[in-house]
Amino acid sequence: MPAIIALTNPKSPTNVGAVMRAAGCFQATQVMYTGQRYERAARFHTDTKNATNKIPLTPVENFIVAKPAGYQLVCVDLVEGATPLPEFEHPENAVYVFGAEDGSLDQAMVDAADHVVYVPTIGCLNLAASVNVLLYDRTSKLATLTAGDELIRSSRDRNNTATVK
Repeated sequence: MPAIIALTNPKSPTNVGAVMRAAGCFQATQVMYTGQRYERAARFHTDTKNATNKIPLTPVENFIVAKPAGYQLVCVDLVEGATPLPEFEHPENAVYVFGAEDGSLDQAMVDAADHVVYVPTIGCLNLAASVNVLLYDRTSKLATLTAGDELIRSSRDRNNTATVK
């Protein structure tokens, strides 16, 4: 059940690094981005799990054109009339488009979307937090990971050996 994350002109390498980590944790297959701000700031390495070794981080000109065949375009932003994330049914194949940290999605992108959703919060989350919440919601609703002790053992840091007794 492939998910692709699309970032609109991200400005913060810290957020992109955190998005890459979330993509790795929640099994997204690719992260795309538009704009030049990230490339200028990319020398600050924040992808602490080296997700870029497993998940492509791809610059594109336009998400609508770059969307693979068979994928639905899902805009994620504080857009009036959008569906609250708890009520949203995720498509199996989706490109999730997020607005910039200091802006919003343009109307043409919203108009081209198959779905528009928002994370209901008081105030707005930062970009990486929004991606984490969205991917967690997708994973929990589509049951893309098998929960249990084996997942815990394979996912945790080597210094974490705590158990519930």
